[in-house]
Amino acid sequence: QVQLVESGGRLVQAGGSLRLSCAASGLTFSRYAMGWFRQAPGKEREFVAVISWNGGRTYYADSVKGRFTISRDNAKNTVYLQMNSLKPEDTAVYYCAARLNGLFLETTRDLQTFYDYWGQGTQVTVSS
Repeated sequence: QVQLVESGGRLVQAGGSLRLSCAASGLTFSRYAMGWFRQAPGKEREFVAVISWNGGRTYYADSVKGRFTISRDNAKNTVYLQMNSLKPEDTAVYYCAARLNGLFLETTRDLQTFYDYWGQGTQVTVSS
């Protein structure tokens, strides 16, 4: 079956950096666009970033643009989220998600119903 396993989350001080990884199995990874979402305590899950199947297109939430970078390695079936200049408001559980439908990626990037598979999440805590 399909598995998405996130890793790399931990406690970090404001201004620091983290790199999250999401290892995929049970699917043809190179056919899927991959996204990152996050959910802070008491809030709805929100879009963070998405990358097309070949890495040629990336889109970000305004709140992370210029600080976070999404990338992928199709040979390793892994997607990454490099997070720099972290802020306390970045504290959340971070989820990766896979979507087969790569059409209209820019306009539907934040629509969770377009994503077919989800990981269990990894906790990122940014202290002030």
